Amino acid sequence: MANEILDILKRNQLSVTDSRRNILELFQHTSGALAHADIEKKTGDQFDRVTIYRTLQTFVDKGIIHTIPTADNSVLYALCKDECTQGHHHDNHVHFICDDCNTTYCLDHVTVPEVKLPKGFNQKRADVVVSGICNNCN
Repeated sequence: MANEILDILKRNQLSVTDSRRNILELFQHTSGALAHADIEKKTGDQFDRVTIYRTLQTFVDKGIIHTIPTADNSVLYALCKDECTQGHHHDNHVHFICDDCNTTYCLDHVTVPEVKLPKGFNQKRADVVVSGICNNCN
């Protein structure tokens, strides 16, 4: 696992810092998505809010993690599973939020349906978030 984290950082031309290594490790040990507050809680006093925010933003910019919008206008983060690269996310899949446990899952094999846009409109991104009860709470 440690080698995989180092490979991800090096492949994305990022220096290896404690915050990057530890936050990336958190994502690899979590099956669902994480909010900034989740990361703060799980890392304790190791890193301040700004360090966590900057690390998350760097990971999004490099295509290591992607953002997931929520109904309350907050943002969740999850590891990119496809071959995302800097500035080019290819995580075109549906996200599922469980109403009971609040876990957010990336449904990698459920693609976002094609949306027919009016002439002159160009789609950059489509987010589909489905809510309900997950298989663990069912």
